[in-house]
Amino acid sequence: MRRHILKTLGALAAALTISFTAPGPASAASGQLVLNGRAFTNPSGCYRNLNAPLSVQNRTRTVAFVHSSPDCTGPAQSVPAGGTFAASSGHSVRI
Repeated sequence: MRRHILKTLGALAAALTISFTAPGPASAASGQLVLNGRAFTNPSGCYRNLNAPLSVQNRTRTVAFVHSSPDCTGPAQSVPAGGTFAASSGHSVRI
C-alpha cells in the first residue's frame, strides 16, 4: 500500500513539474513592423523573401531580428523596439 502511494505521489509531482515548465503559446508583438514601406500590425513570426535593400521600422515593444537568409535562419542583426534598420544584406525578419 505504501509503495502504491509513493508511486502516485511521484507521478503527481512529475505531472505538476511538466505543467508548470511547459512554454505557453507565442504571442504577437503589439504595434507595427514596417518592412520596405509595408506595415504589419501586431506582427509575429518570420517575414520571408524580402527584397533588398531592406528597410525595417520596428514600432513594437519587441526586438526584431534581420537575417541575410530568405528564411530567418543563420546569424541575425537585432533591431530594438522603436529602432530602424536599413541594409542591402537583409532578406528576412523574425519578431
